[in-house]
Amino acid sequence: MSVSAADLEQALRSALQARELDVRDDSHLHAGHAGAREGRHFAVRIVSDRFAGLSRVARHRLVYDAAAVLIERGIHALAIDARAPGEV
Repeated sequence: MSVSAADLEQALRSALQARELDVRDDSHLHAGHAGAREGRHFAVRIVSDRFAGLSRVARHRLVYDAAAVLIERGIHALAIDARAPGEV
C-alpha cells in the first residue's frame, strides 16, 4: 500500500501537535533508484513545542515514532528538519 504526503502530515500533526509542518514528496527525484521500488521519499520540516530541549537525535526519534506505521507501509526515505519554536 502506498503512503501519501497527506497521510504522513496527518500522522505527524496528530502525534506532535505541530505548529508548522511541511511535508514534501520527493519520490519523483529518485525514479530509477533501487530504493524507489521499496517506497516513497519524503522531506519533512516540522516545528513543535515537543522538541524544546531535545537533541537532534531525540527529535528525529519522535518523528520516526509518529510515522512508524506509515514507514512499514511504504516509506523508504525520510529527510527531517525538526525544530522547536524560536529556532526557525
